[in-house]
Amino acid sequence: MNIALIGYGKMGHVIDQIAMKRGHHIVLRITSANKQELNEENLRNADVAIEFTNPVVAKENVLQCLEAGVNVVCGTTGWNTHVIEAANKAKEKGMGFLHASNFSVGVNIFFEVNKMLASLMDGRTDYEVSIEEIHHTQKKDAPSGTAITLAEQIIHSLGNKDHWALDKQDDKSAVAIIAHRVENVPGTHKVTYTSAIDNIEITHTAHNREGFALGAVLAAEYIMGKAGVFSMKDVLFGTK
Repeated sequence: MNIALIGYGKMGHVIDQIAMKRGHHIVLRITSANKQELNEENLRNADVAIEFTNPVVAKENVLQCLEAGVNVVCGTTGWNTHVIEAANKAKEKGMGFLHASNFSVGVNIFFEVNKMLASLMDGRTDYEVSIEEIHHTQKKDAPSGTAITLAEQIIHSLGNKDHWALDKQDDKSAVAIIAHRVENVPGTHKVTYTSAIDNIEITHTAHNREGFALGAVLAAEYIMGKAGVFSMKDVLFGTK
């Protein structure tokens, strides 16, 4: 498989290494310094594009790839309000698009556990739920896309929650998200249900970026040649 890497920071470098170990070829590496090379002519050499940049340019990058006839895996978070535009463009063009807040296999299993726990906690008003996330200081968005996904899953199950709020633990109708930025932390997410009697906690801790990078490459392998809008649930569990 020929891959265009859009965004070549720390994550891009790890994706590069893992993709090549799995026998793939990187035909395009785009950074802010050579953005002009992201064009239709160069994209013709790619089977799939993997996009990890920032919320300001993600939409433009993804739409450009889809217009050029290249399926896209996107891991950039913080542009959620525009993701639907990319999904609609993929459907219009008959292309494949997969966006995820987190590509880690472990985190996506954690998502399923979170949904199951939330469904069990519905109606148990003696427990208050909160989410805590810790990431490296280079991460630009807060809360993380993963924390937002966890919160949205909880809101879907709990009848007494209808939104999430950053650092607002006094809003009883919200799922509180506490975000920390600490040097050299790949990512930790903890969901806690607290009562006067006990706490129930589930935690995912990443040790490095390799899990995220491997998931992105697995996603690229999955959507190569496919048309439609997909999720990591499709990649890992074969179902939407």
